[in-house]
Amino acid sequence: MRNWFLTMTILCLASSPALADPVTMDVRKTAGCGCCIAWIGQLKQSGYAVQSKNMSFGSLTRFKKTHGIGEKHASCHTARVAGYTIEGHVPIREIRRLLKEKPAAIGLAVPGMPVGSPGMEDGTTREAFNVLLIRKDGTTEVYARYPARQ
Repeated sequence: MRNWFLTMTILCLASSPALADPVTMDVRKTAGCGCCIAWIGQLKQSGYAVQSKNMSFGSLTRFKKTHGIGEKHASCHTARVAGYTIEGHVPIREIRRLLKEKPAAIGLAVPGMPVGSPGMEDGTTREAFNVLLIRKDGTTEVYARYPARQ
């Protein structure tokens, strides 16, 4: 019985997400942006290790462009994870899917700041929004759709 307990304890600890190396997200944002802070909080609650850096608006804009984000896909914050760029209020479910599927792409974007997207919650209200997959050639396709709700 003792060996069984020891074996089960070792197996549980070895598979524990607390012991696994968390995926690190490097988030760039302007200082004092409440929705950016809320999105980062959700990342942390989901087990991501988050490093964030405040930047001036001009520096942040250059960072976005350097990592494949043009003006029409921009939002308030930009993250980098596993070689991908995550622009704006992208749901964690879609980030996980991206990291699992590993498409040949720049990354994901939720342009603008839609109400009800992660970090932009306002009760149960949500504007419809799309998560876009930005291909390496700059073209996009809808990666996920989030319908409006009242």
